Amino acid sequence: MLFTADPTFYPSPKLAAQAPTERLAYVAALSANGGNHPDALAVVDVDSQSRQYGRVVGQVDMPNVGDELHHFGWNACSSALCPYAPHPHVERRYLIVPGLRSSRIHVLDTKPDPKKPTIVKVIEPQSLHERTGYSRPHTVHCGPDGIYLSALGSPSGDGPGGIFSLDHDNFEPLGRWEVERGPQHFGYDFAWHLGYDIAVTSEWGTPNMVESGVNPELLLAGKYGHSLHIWDLRKRHHLQSLDLGREQQMVLELRPAHDPTKAYGFVGVVTSLKDLSSSIWVWHKAAGSSNGKFEIRKVIEIPAEPADPAQLPPLLQGFKAVPPLLTDINLSVDDRFLYASCWGTGEMRQYDVSDPFDPKLVGSVHVGGIVRRTPHPARPSQQLNGGPQMVELSRDGRRAFFTNSLYAAWDKQFYPEGIRGWMVKLDVAPQGSIQFDPKFFVEFGDLRPHQVRLQGGDASSDFYCYP
Repeated sequence: MLFTADPTFYPSPKLAAQAPTERLAYVAALSANGGNHPDALAVVDVDSQSRQYGRVVGQVDMPNVGDELHHFGWNACSSALCPYAPHPHVERRYLIVPGLRSSRIHVLDTKPDPKKPTIVKVIEPQSLHERTGYSRPHTVHCGPDGIYLSALGSPSGDGPGGIFSLDHDNFEPLGRWEVERGPQHFGYDFAWHLGYDIAVTSEWGTPNMVESGVNPELLLAGKYGHSLHIWDLRKRHHLQSLDLGREQQMVLELRPAHDPTKAYGFVGVVTSLKDLSSSIWVWHKAAGSSNGKFEIRKVIEIPAEPADPAQLPPLLQGFKAVPPLLTDINLSVDDRFLYASCWGTGEMRQYDVSDPFDPKLVGSVHVGGIVRRTPHPARPSQQLNGGPQMVELSRDGRRAFFTNSLYAAWDKQFYPEGIRGWMVKLDVAPQGSIQFDPKFFVEFGDLRPHQVRLQGGDASSDFYCYP
């Protein structure tokens, strides 16, 4: 227990952007390239002054095989400084690391030696099922009053998906979060507008719809998620659904404005049934609304690229095009730049979203991709597969890190030869534009890296209560 606030907590995004530079990155890594081996949490040196810069300097193997580590997060963050937070003594010390396929949750302590985290607790699937009614935990966020996780569905692999809570102190599952879920059925990501007592959730599909890969019949019938849901954060009641239309399939990553006085945010859509494009939408509080209603508007469209069917995996050959497959987005802490990961075309895009309703494309780099196979400057003669996937930003917005693996069954469909895992870094100019750091190219051998968390916090770790 701390008697003063954790020094990595910041009351406002403005102060967070002035924080010290991160020295380590934690990376969830999947064992999917053969062999009966467990997944791992890798520790990467990201200190540019270190002799081990750009190297894996630590690794914690999970105690079981087949977890499919995916998204994970810190136990506590800057939201602990909110005026109504009942746990001001917590510290950003533990990483909550779920297995998306196993429904097993691992708690890792990073404090004794940040390069050598240790597993201090494992929550077994049965305990999660009995206490919450959910399975397949997906996203972790630290809230003012507890640790929250989303889940894709029920123990049977059907719906509904939703959110559950863990106790801040002993990490035990407390129970299902929703009191009245209304029409919400699919789960995926969630976010908050703490200044407005609003929660937002997005949709993918049930475990039975995603665990064997994309189901073409379900996709073409518009059966995957295509809505956002607005909630009363305190009462835990469903307030409103925002349907983007059945054409918009898989409404995934949510990135709300970091400024708590701004009730808007961005969400990425993986694909359109009309033309395979991806898109980014803004949800926002309706102008002049007296009843708190929200609206949603498409502000970015990323087109598919024509391609020779012979260069495409079987799933895409009939379309004669490479879809962008927008699988992640991230918003800088100052709410100025939005990053878009196009896992299919191998492109990372940077938009100036100072005006969230009129984004400007200001930066683009290519690496990997289904057709392009673009090399990295560190390996100019080596074609790469996979593409920009989970992207994480430093608090000051000057560095972006991303990895190239999505999800084992989906990797196999779009990159059937098997993904060789890598992690790269972009340097960001103060006024926009991005370029690769040629000295930072991390290879993971038989592991496939997925989500990245930065020591001390990052752009998607924290929520703030003060502007």
